[in-house]
Amino acid sequence: MKKILLLLITFSCVVTSSCISQNLNAQNDKVDEYVKSLGGLINANVATIADTITRPFAGKEDKARAIFYWISNNISWDLKAMKANDNKNSDPVLVVKFRKATGLGYSLLVQEMCSQANIRCLSVDGYIKNFPEDINNKPDEINHSWNVVQLGQSPEQWFYIDAAKASGFADIKLNLFTKYFTSEYFFANKTLFNLNHYPNNAAWQLGGGPKNIKDFYALPVISNAAFEYGLQKLQPIAGFIKTKTKNISTFNYVYNGKEFSSITLIIGDSKKENQPLPMNFSATGKIISFSHQFKKDDEYPVKVLIDGKELISYYAEVSE
Repeated sequence: MKKILLLLITFSCVVTSSCISQNLNAQNDKVDEYVKSLGGLINANVATIADTITRPFAGKEDKARAIFYWISNNISWDLKAMKANDNKNSDPVLVVKFRKATGLGYSLLVQEMCSQANIRCLSVDGYIKNFPEDINNKPDEINHSWNVVQLGQSPEQWFYIDAAKASGFADIKLNLFTKYFTSEYFFANKTLFNLNHYPNNAAWQLGGGPKNIKDFYALPVISNAAFEYGLQKLQPIAGFIKTKTKNISTFNYVYNGKEFSSITLIIGDSKKENQPLPMNFSATGKIISFSHQFKKDDEYPVKVLIDGKELISYYAEVSE
């Protein structure tokens, strides 16, 4: 009887989404630990690195994960090139040599290593929002690149990878790069990904997303922690908040239930940022809710932080 009960419990766990997610995370952790143990493979070329990090794994998803993890943790942002939107050193050989890249350099290296591992992978050029100042402010040129990976024949078996965003983040002036690995940019949630990535070719927008570039730049800025906490059903969904000093602004987000202890706001630009302002929030039924009254009559960025990590950003116009 105990054996039957154990089998039923095991079967129940396998068929639930939470247990499936746990199993996938455990497999990713296994791949990550192996790749981490190899270190930077400093003297190896692109082909040798790709072969070394993927050789133990039979499945294409595990091989792609190994490639994503190694690149995200061994390549840094080329801030000088990014300031100038200069992609001349984006060839995979040069990226591995110098250990730094623009978004294009990251994506071309992912593409090349996936090709070495017999995985169909394409580099996608497009647009991204990094700071609240980007809201309603489309750049003149494409400013980012990422990848789509195919594991099967159906449209549902195409997946997003953004190794550049997964590797860390920079300040608004692109003077300082902070290394911070975000696992969830591997086979990223498509709905959330599309809120902060817009392809130059609409064919590479996997799943639903903004209809045009204007709609895309009207959305809030989705930060790395939003992927970590699985943000969905954002309110407000508009990136530009127009309100009055007497009004109360309400914020609601569906999330994955991961534990956290604080929600704070940082109000103001990089030169005039205030200290984080603690919010009285509720987190019930996997919904984060809080409200705030903007008392300063002005225009300024508003960053929402979860346990000190940037979650989502807006730009506010507040009048009396």
